[in-house]
Order: sequence, then C-alpha cells, then structure tokens
Amino acid sequence: MTGATTVLAGSSAGTVSWATYRLLMTQAGAARAVIGRDTSKPPEADGVYAPGATVPEPWRKSTPFDLHLMIFGDSTAAGLGCLGAADVPGVRLARGLAEATGMRIRLSTKAISGATSKGLAGQVDAMFVAGPPPDAAVILVGANDITKKHSIRASARRLAAAVSRLREADALVVVGTCPNLGTVTAIQQPLRTIVANWSVRLAKAQTVATTIAGGIAVPMGSPLVASEFRASPEILFATDGFHPSAAGYELAAAQLLPVLIAQVRDRPALPVAQLET
Repeated sequence: MTGATTVLAGSSAGTVSWATYRLLMTQAGAARAVIGRDTSKPPEADGVYAPGATVPEPWRKSTPFDLHLMIFGDSTAAGLGCLGAADVPGVRLARGLAEATGMRIRLSTKAISGATSKGLAGQVDAMFVAGPPPDAAVILVGANDITKKHSIRASARRLAAAVSRLREADALVVVGTCPNLGTVTAIQQPLRTIVANWSVRLAKAQTVATTIAGGIAVPMGSPLVASEFRASPEILFATDGFHPSAAGYELAAAQLLPVLIAQVRDRPALPVAQLET
C-alpha cells in the first residue's frame, strides 16, 4: 500500500474531521502491515509461443514469429504474485492468441513493478531503443496512481500519450483499466470506499483517454470482475493481499484475451514468420 499516507493526506485535508483523518491514517498503517511490500521479481516469461507448445522458444534474432506482443505497465502487467511463468498474464495472452490464430507469438515485457502512468513514457522509450515496435501492445496500469495519489487527469493524459505513440507506430493497443481497489479486503472501511471511488473515477478517465488515442479499453474493475474478487479473496489474491494470485490473473486475462484476439483478426494481414531486422 505504498503511498497510502499521501492518499489520505490529499483526501482528508479540509474535508473531514481530525478524528476521521486519524482513523484513516490508522487504517492505512494497518493495510500496509498486512499487505507489505513484495520485493520479489515476477517469473521470466518472454519468448516465442507457438500453438500447442507447452514451453516458449527463447527469442533470438533468427527466431521466426508471426506477431510481436508487448506488455507495458505495472506489477500486475509483469505478473507479480505469480509462482510460475505459465500464470503470468502476458503468457496467458500470448498462448491464448497463438491457439486462437495459429500464429507464433513473440512475447516481450516492458512492464515494471511499482510503475505508475508516469512511467509509461520511459517504457515506450525503451521499446523504441530495443528495436522495432510491436504489432500489438497491452497496457495494465492505474493501481499505483491511486495509492500514490497522482492526479486522475494527469494519469489519464499520460496513458493517452503512451497509447498515441504506440498507435502512431502502427501497433494495436489494448488497455486494461485501473482495477477496483475496493476489493482489497486488507483495506478497512471507510478507507476502502475512498480508494474504490478513486479507482472507478480513474478507470473511467482511462477509458475516455484510451479511446480518443485510438486504443481499446477493457474494464478490469467492472462490477462483474470486482464481485468475483470480493466473493473469493482467498483464491483470487496472492499472499500479499494486494496483487492477484494465479487464479486472479487468469480472471484478468479472460477479460483481455477476447478483445485482443478480435483486434488481431481485424488488422491487415501480417507477413508470415517475421524476422527481426
């Protein structure tokens, strides 16, 4: 719950009583004690995923692929909380895309744990430095913008800038909007209601920004998804109580994959077995 103190300071000053402010501060501290700070690294998952294959091929410049999928965003995009590479959301998307299209999918991950929308510019910069842009990009970001109390308007603007740069590079873009942080049971009431409202507002702003920039927004904090997390937190959250578990990532990927498949099928035909140049 990094940045919870900042969240509370911004929400409380001049709007609630001192007693309520102290209550919210206490709840933020309790949430931090339960959630903690996961400093582990997500499983390594990049490679080329072929239809029917159980493990990816390591990517080299001579390795053929049909479509390059790149993942941007925060720890949820990187798969923090997963115990194995097979559970990482990017892997679920790459494998699902390979099975649905018959293509060989190259997966690359630029997402960084702890990133906010402010960090997307650097991730896109790194992509351009590393080589040609991907054919498809998935962005998952927003939770850290809430816990660090970044401006909703600024966060949406930064997301739009990243989507625009990717679209200008001819990549199709799917954005998973901010999850509903009201599902995190380690956060007590009334703090949980506050962060829930902020995350819903950010998700709405992200949807508008993404659409205007030419991407497709997928609501990761939709009532259906949120109700699943509320009903089964012990199954859908990792041990830190904040990041999704393998089952939680499976649910998230299930929201993104149909949209990604539809976008790939609708785009102009790609050359077979692309080679990095």
